[in-house]
Amino acid sequence: MATPLRLGCADLDAAPLFSKIAPDGTRDGYEPAAAALVGAALGRPVQWVVLTWADFYPALHEDRIDAIWCGQGITDARRALADFSRPYAVFDESVVVRADNPATSPADLAGQRIGAIAGSTNIRLAETFAGVEVVSFEGTADVLGDMTRATRDGTVDGFVDDDVVMVPLDADPDLRLAFTVPTRNEWGVAVRQGDALRGEIDAALGAAIAGGSLRAAWERAMPALPFPL
Repeated sequence: MATPLRLGCADLDAAPLFSKIAPDGTRDGYEPAAAALVGAALGRPVQWVVLTWADFYPALHEDRIDAIWCGQGITDARRALADFSRPYAVFDESVVVRADNPATSPADLAGQRIGAIAGSTNIRLAETFAGVEVVSFEGTADVLGDMTRATRDGTVDGFVDDDVVMVPLDADPDLRLAFTVPTRNEWGVAVRQGDALRGEIDAALGAAIAGGSLRAAWERAMPALPFPL
């Protein structure tokens, strides 16, 4: 029997990227679809390993997982902890506010409280907005829900997340997209430094891009966002 490809991720509903893990171990969304393409190319069934956000890199270093596949923007700080595959997604970053908030640019946010996930590329962007009080949210099992609830109840005035967040929120009458910053954040699969698995994943992703199957997975999940690869 083929050795499973153990992929670490949080167990949360973050449509259209991924759903919670079903009792049979499967999950829906763009990221699981992309992972399944890679697993099939490697001849290894995907096994999702549930982790907290803080445990991603310790689990990788301790060989409890083979890779982290869970919305990991490729940053210098993360490159110090792991090697990354070629990108399987690229996103810009959006600021979401309450519907009655007139902000349309970073300058309009001066004096406001803006949330973002701790340790994320999003919080780094929020920290560049002049006059903004940045509020850090821990990566709980429902951190997007935490930020949207905090925005609705006035705990914060808005939050920063990747532009894909607007896919499920677009029809929400209480919230609106204030603006998007074209940061072009690349997401990749994190593996242990020096692990040959990175080359195998790169080859599988390259084949999926060249053959059109990764684009098809993207367009099924996020038809309103242009395929970036």
